[in-house]
This record gives sequence, C-alpha cells and structure tokens, in this order.
Amino acid sequence: MQRRYSGCPINLTLEAFGDRWSLIVLRDIMFGRHRTFRALLGGSMEGIASNILADRLKRLTANGLLSRAADPQHNQKSIYRLTDKAIELVPMMAILGSWGLRHTPASRELSVRAEILERGGPALWSDFMDELRYLHLGGPRPERSALAMMQSAYEAALASR
Repeated sequence: MQRRYSGCPINLTLEAFGDRWSLIVLRDIMFGRHRTFRALLGGSMEGIASNILADRLKRLTANGLLSRAADPQHNQKSIYRLTDKAIELVPMMAILGSWGLRHTPASRELSVRAEILERGGPALWSDFMDELRYLHLGGPRPERSALAMMQSAYEAALASR
C-alpha cells in the first residue's frame, strides 16, 4: 500500500497522478486519441522516455484512471482506455488549459483546444466527457463532437502558421 502523506484532497489527488508525466499521458489519451504504448511514446510532444511512460501507465492503471486490455488485432499490444474516474478530470484539464492561456507563452496551435473548452464552458466539458465515455466506455454516441471541434480548430491554426 502506498504511503499517504496527508488526508488533504489536493495532496491525495497529486499522489494519484504522481507527477506531470501522468497528466501528460492522460492529456494525450483524452485529446490525442493515443491508446497504445507505441502511439503514446511516438505522439508525445514532450518526449517522454519509454521507462517513464511504462511506469506512468502502470501507476494510472493501478489508481483506476486507465484500464488496459489486449489488442484484439495484435496479441502483444495493449490498448489503454480512460475510466470514468479519469473522464471526470475534464473540467480540471480545461481549467489548467485556461490558466495556461493567460499565464504561459503557449503556442497558438496548441492553445486552440484550451480556448474552445474555455469558451464552451461546463456545457462543452459535459459534451466532451460524454464523447469520451462513448469512445472509451461504450456509452451512447453524443449529439455533437467536442473532439471534432477541437481538431478542426487545431488544423486551422496549423494551416495559418
């Protein structure tokens, strides 16, 4: 059992993640649709090392934020999916992105998703969570795609560079 340093909910939340890499992995699964070890390793803009990625995937799975299943197409690969516990982090990710928009020198193309979530507010966050439940948990298909909106804005920002 992991030692808990205090009963503070903020501390316990940070202990569940471990470090910044855990949030980056969750971000890449949420927004980047990366689901396998190789996709997460190759798709990491921050250049996560393979041993760090393996450790974070193990930790996030042990903490109930990810589930892991064998890839039916390739028996030596695993597919990682968000759990509902991780999907409930969408509002926190949106708020982190909003804070970053105001207080960091974030690039235009990497800021557009945060801008869309900020403008859409809790209603869009809810739609995004429903879409993630559809993609990761087999929930009902949502009426609108928050991911498509964010991807379209990202592509437009790339094209305008």
